[in-house]
Amino acid sequence: MGSRVEILNEGGFRSDGRRQYELREVTIDLSQQGQADGAAVITHGLTRVMVSVFGPREAKSRSQTIHDRANINVEVAISPFSAGERRKRSRGDKRILEMAATIKSTFEPVVQTTLYPRSQIDVFVQVLQQDGGLLQGCINATTLALVNAGIPLLDFVCAVSGGVYSTSPMLDLTLLEENDLPNLTVAVMPKTGKSTLVTMETRLHVDRFEEIFKLVCSASHALHQEMKDAVRVRTTSLVTAMGTTQSNVGGDTMMDES
Repeated sequence: MGSRVEILNEGGFRSDGRRQYELREVTIDLSQQGQADGAAVITHGLTRVMVSVFGPREAKSRSQTIHDRANINVEVAISPFSAGERRKRSRGDKRILEMAATIKSTFEPVVQTTLYPRSQIDVFVQVLQQDGGLLQGCINATTLALVNAGIPLLDFVCAVSGGVYSTSPMLDLTLLEENDLPNLTVAVMPKTGKSTLVTMETRLHVDRFEEIFKLVCSASHALHQEMKDAVRVRTTSLVTAMGTTQSNVGGDTMMDES
Protein backbone atom coordinates (compact mmCIF):
# COMPACT_ATOMS: atom_id res chain seq x y z
CA MET A 1 0.00 0.00 0.00
CA GLY A 2 1.69 3.20 -1.15
CA SER A 3 1.46 6.00 1.37
CA ARG A 4 2.22 9.67 1.00
CA VAL A 5 3.72 9.77 4.48
CA GLU A 6 5.58 7.30 6.64
CA ILE A 7 2.82 5.96 8.90
CA LEU A 8 4.96 3.33 10.64
CA ASN A 9 8.75 3.42 10.47
CA GLU A 10 11.10 0.43 10.50
CA GLY A 11 11.37 0.60 14.28
CA GLY A 12 7.58 0.24 14.59
CA PHE A 13 6.99 3.86 15.63
CA ARG A 14 4.35 6.24 14.29
CA SER A 15 4.92 9.86 13.26
CA ASP A 16 4.12 11.10 16.80
CA GLY A 17 6.42 8.56 18.47
CA ARG A 18 3.74 6.08 19.59
CA ARG A 19 3.67 2.37 18.91
CA GLN A 20 0.75 0.73 17.07
CA TYR A 21 -1.39 -0.01 20.12
CA GLU A 22 -0.63 3.08 22.17
CA LEU A 23 -3.36 5.63 22.90
CA ARG A 24 -2.52 9.31 22.86
CA GLU A 25 -2.24 11.16 26.15
CA VAL A 26 -5.68 12.00 27.56
CA THR A 27 -6.44 15.01 29.78
CA ILE A 28 -9.83 15.61 31.38
CA ASP A 29 -11.18 18.81 32.96
CA LEU A 30 -14.56 18.61 34.71
CA SER A 31 -14.62 22.10 36.22
CA GLN A 32 -17.81 24.15 35.94
CA GLN A 33 -18.39 26.04 32.67
CA GLY A 34 -20.76 29.02 32.94
CA GLN A 35 -24.40 28.16 33.64
CA ALA A 36 -24.17 24.53 32.43
CA ASP A 37 -25.49 21.76 34.69
CA GLY A 38 -22.49 19.67 33.70
CA ALA A 39 -19.42 20.21 31.53
CA ALA A 40 -16.28 18.45 30.41
CA VAL A 41 -13.21 19.25 28.34
CA ILE A 42 -11.23 16.29 27.01
CA THR A 43 -8.08 16.13 24.92
CA HIS A 44 -6.85 13.14 22.95
CA GLY A 45 -3.38 14.25 21.89
CA LEU A 46 -4.00 17.51 20.01
CA THR A 47 -7.75 16.97 19.60
CA ARG A 48 -9.67 19.02 22.16
CA VAL A 49 -13.45 19.01 22.72
CA MET A 50 -15.67 20.82 25.23
CA VAL A 51 -19.22 19.66 26.01
CA SER A 52 -21.81 21.53 28.09
CA VAL A 53 -25.02 19.84 29.28
CA PHE A 54 -28.20 21.67 30.31
CA GLY A 55 -31.15 19.88 31.85
CA PRO A 56 -33.21 17.89 32.19
CA ARG A 57 -35.42 20.95 31.69
CA GLU A 58 -38.79 21.76 30.19
CA ALA A 59 -38.91 21.16 26.44
CA LYS A 60 -38.84 24.41 24.50
CA SER A 61 -41.55 23.46 22.03
CA ARG A 62 -44.42 21.00 21.83
CA SER A 63 -42.87 19.34 18.77
CA GLN A 64 -39.80 18.43 20.86
CA THR A 65 -41.85 17.01 23.74
CA ILE A 66 -41.99 13.23 24.15
CA HIS A 67 -44.66 12.26 26.69
CA ASP A 68 -42.90 9.21 28.22
CA ARG A 69 -39.22 10.18 28.13
CA ALA A 70 -36.75 13.03 27.77
CA ASN A 71 -35.68 14.26 24.35
CA ILE A 72 -31.90 14.47 23.88
CA ASN A 73 -30.98 17.49 21.78
CA VAL A 74 -27.39 17.57 20.46
CA GLU A 75 -25.75 20.55 18.76
CA VAL A 76 -22.19 20.53 17.42
CA ALA A 77 -20.06 23.57 16.64
CA ILE A 78 -16.57 23.44 15.15
CA SER A 79 -14.35 26.45 15.84
CA PRO A 80 -12.99 27.86 12.57
CA PHE A 81 -9.48 27.91 14.08
CA SER A 82 -9.67 24.24 15.20
CA ALA A 83 -8.08 22.80 12.05
CA GLY A 84 -5.39 23.78 9.59
CA GLU A 85 -7.95 24.28 6.82
CA ARG A 86 -9.42 27.41 8.53
CA ARG A 87 -12.77 26.64 6.98
CA LYS A 88 -15.79 28.06 8.74
CA ARG A 89 -18.48 25.40 9.21
CA SER A 90 -22.03 26.58 9.80
CA ARG A 91 -24.49 24.77 12.07
CA GLY A 92 -26.27 23.51 8.94
CA ASP A 93 -23.10 21.90 7.57
CA LYS A 94 -23.84 18.29 6.53
CA ARG A 95 -20.86 16.83 8.41
CA ILE A 96 -21.80 18.68 11.60
CA LEU A 97 -25.44 17.57 11.39
CA GLU A 98 -24.32 13.96 10.83
CA MET A 99 -22.01 14.10 13.83
CA ALA A 100 -24.78 15.53 16.05
CA ALA A 101 -27.17 12.77 14.89
CA THR A 102 -24.51 10.12 15.57
CA ILE A 103 -23.87 11.41 19.11
CA LYS A 104 -27.64 11.53 19.79
CA SER A 105 -28.20 7.94 18.62
CA THR A 106 -25.15 6.76 20.60
CA PHE A 107 -26.54 8.10 23.89
CA GLU A 108 -30.28 7.48 23.49
CA PRO A 109 -30.00 3.83 24.65
CA VAL A 110 -27.67 4.81 27.52
CA VAL A 111 -29.29 7.86 29.15
CA GLN A 112 -32.19 6.86 31.40
CA THR A 113 -34.58 9.20 29.59
CA THR A 114 -37.74 7.55 31.00
CA LEU A 115 -36.97 9.16 34.37
CA TYR A 116 -37.66 12.58 32.85
CA PRO A 117 -40.83 12.46 30.70
CA ARG A 118 -41.78 15.58 28.71
CA SER A 119 -38.38 17.19 29.29
CA GLN A 120 -35.30 18.01 27.26
CA ILE A 121 -31.58 17.38 27.79
CA ASP A 122 -29.43 19.75 25.75
CA VAL A 123 -25.90 18.70 24.80
CA PHE A 124 -23.69 21.39 23.25
CA VAL A 125 -20.46 20.10 21.71
CA GLN A 126 -17.71 22.59 20.88
CA VAL A 127 -14.70 21.34 18.90
CA LEU A 128 -11.76 23.51 19.96
CA GLN A 129 -8.93 21.71 18.19
CA GLN A 130 -8.82 18.68 15.89
CA ASP A 131 -6.10 16.24 14.97
CA GLY A 132 -7.95 12.98 14.34
CA GLY A 133 -10.30 10.99 16.57
CA LEU A 134 -12.83 13.81 16.54
CA LEU A 135 -15.92 11.62 17.01
CA GLN A 136 -14.29 9.66 19.84
CA GLY A 137 -13.43 12.95 21.58
CA CYS A 138 -17.01 14.23 21.22
CA ILE A 139 -18.49 11.00 22.61
CA ASN A 140 -16.08 10.74 25.54
CA ALA A 141 -16.57 14.40 26.49
CA THR A 142 -20.37 13.94 26.26
CA THR A 143 -20.22 10.95 28.63
CA LEU A 144 -18.24 12.96 31.16
CA ALA A 145 -20.44 16.06 30.88
CA LEU A 146 -23.62 13.98 31.38
CA VAL A 147 -22.09 12.27 34.44
CA ASN A 148 -20.99 15.68 35.73
CA ALA A 149 -24.56 16.97 35.28
CA GLY A 150 -25.85 14.10 37.45
CA ILE A 151 -27.90 12.55 34.64
CA PRO A 152 -28.32 8.79 35.21
CA LEU A 153 -26.63 6.59 32.60
CA LEU A 154 -26.76 2.81 32.30
CA ASP A 155 -22.98 2.91 31.87
CA PHE A 156 -20.12 5.06 30.67
CA VAL A 157 -19.71 5.26 26.89
CA CYS A 158 -16.04 5.06 25.88
CA ALA A 159 -15.06 5.60 22.25
CA VAL A 160 -11.77 4.78 20.51
CA SER A 161 -10.78 4.88 16.84
CA GLY A 162 -8.73 2.23 15.07
CA GLY A 163 -7.28 1.64 11.63
CA VAL A 164 -5.04 -0.68 9.67
CA TYR A 165 -1.76 0.09 7.93
CA SER A 166 -0.78 -2.67 5.49
CA THR A 167 -1.50 -5.58 7.89
CA SER A 168 -0.78 -3.69 11.11
CA PRO A 169 -3.75 -2.62 13.28
CA MET A 170 -3.40 0.78 14.97
CA LEU A 171 -5.27 2.59 17.74
CA ASP A 172 -6.36 6.21 18.26
CA LEU A 173 -5.49 7.68 14.88
CA THR A 174 -4.19 11.18 14.24
CA LEU A 175 -5.57 13.22 11.33
CA LEU A 176 -2.54 12.29 9.21
CA GLU A 177 -3.27 8.59 9.78
CA GLU A 178 -7.04 8.95 9.32
CA ASN A 179 -6.54 10.58 5.93
CA ASP A 180 -4.37 7.68 4.77
CA LEU A 181 -5.81 4.54 6.37
CA PRO A 182 -9.06 2.55 6.48
CA ASN A 183 -10.47 3.34 9.94
CA LEU A 184 -13.43 2.98 12.24
CA THR A 185 -14.71 4.43 15.53
CA VAL A 186 -16.33 2.20 18.16
CA ALA A 187 -18.19 3.33 21.31
CA VAL A 188 -18.37 0.68 24.05
CA MET A 189 -20.21 0.33 27.36
CA PRO A 190 -17.46 -1.25 29.48
CA LYS A 191 -19.70 -3.01 32.04
CA THR A 192 -21.46 -5.18 29.48
CA GLY A 193 -18.98 -4.90 26.62
CA LYS A 194 -21.86 -3.87 24.33
CA SER A 195 -21.15 -1.30 21.65
CA THR A 196 -23.57 1.58 21.07
CA LEU A 197 -21.78 2.79 17.96
CA VAL A 198 -19.66 1.33 15.17
CA THR A 199 -19.00 3.74 12.34
CA MET A 200 -16.75 3.53 9.29
CA GLU A 201 -16.21 6.18 6.66
CA THR A 202 -13.81 4.00 4.68
CA ARG A 203 -13.85 0.44 3.37
CA LEU A 204 -12.18 -2.21 5.48
CA HIS A 205 -11.65 -5.88 4.68
CA VAL A 206 -13.90 -8.09 6.81
CA ASP A 207 -10.94 -10.13 8.15
CA ARG A 208 -9.28 -6.96 9.40
CA PHE A 209 -12.52 -5.58 10.84
CA GLU A 210 -12.84 -8.22 13.56
CA GLU A 211 -9.23 -7.84 14.63
CA ILE A 212 -9.46 -4.04 14.94
CA PHE A 213 -12.90 -4.18 16.55
CA LYS A 214 -11.59 -6.44 19.36
CA LEU A 215 -8.51 -4.27 19.80
CA VAL A 216 -10.57 -1.08 20.07
CA CYS A 217 -12.96 -2.70 22.57
CA SER A 218 -10.09 -3.73 24.85
CA ALA A 219 -8.54 -0.24 24.57
CA SER A 220 -11.83 1.31 25.68
CA HIS A 221 -11.37 -0.32 29.10
CA ALA A 222 -8.10 1.60 29.66
CA LEU A 223 -9.89 4.80 28.67
CA HIS A 224 -12.80 3.94 30.98
CA GLN A 225 -10.39 3.79 33.93
CA GLU A 226 -9.05 7.28 33.15
CA MET A 227 -12.58 8.67 32.85
CA LYS A 228 -13.67 7.03 36.12
CA ASP A 229 -10.60 8.38 37.92
CA ALA A 230 -11.37 11.93 36.69
CA VAL A 231 -14.99 11.68 37.90
CA ARG A 232 -13.83 10.33 41.27
CA VAL A 233 -11.38 13.22 41.75
CA ARG A 234 -14.06 15.76 40.79
CA THR A 235 -16.64 14.19 43.14
CA THR A 236 -14.16 14.09 46.02
CA SER A 237 -13.29 17.77 45.55
CA LEU A 238 -17.01 18.72 45.49
CA VAL A 239 -17.76 16.70 48.64
CA THR A 240 -14.76 18.29 50.38
CA ALA A 241 -15.92 21.77 49.32
CA MET A 242 -19.45 21.05 50.59
CA GLY A 243 -18.05 19.78 53.90
CA THR A 244 -16.00 22.97 54.29
CA THR A 245 -19.04 25.14 53.52
CA GLN A 246 -21.21 23.24 56.01
CA SER A 247 -18.58 23.45 58.75
CA ASN A 248 -18.31 27.21 58.13
CA VAL A 249 -22.07 27.58 58.38
CA GLY A 250 -22.02 25.47 61.56
CA GLY A 251 -19.27 27.69 62.98
CA ASP A 252 -21.25 30.84 62.20
CA THR A 253 -24.31 29.41 63.94
CA MET A 254 -22.30 28.55 67.04
CA MET A 255 -20.86 32.06 67.11
CA ASP A 256 -24.37 33.54 66.85
CA GLU A 257 -25.57 31.33 69.73
CA SER A 258 -22.63 32.32 71.89
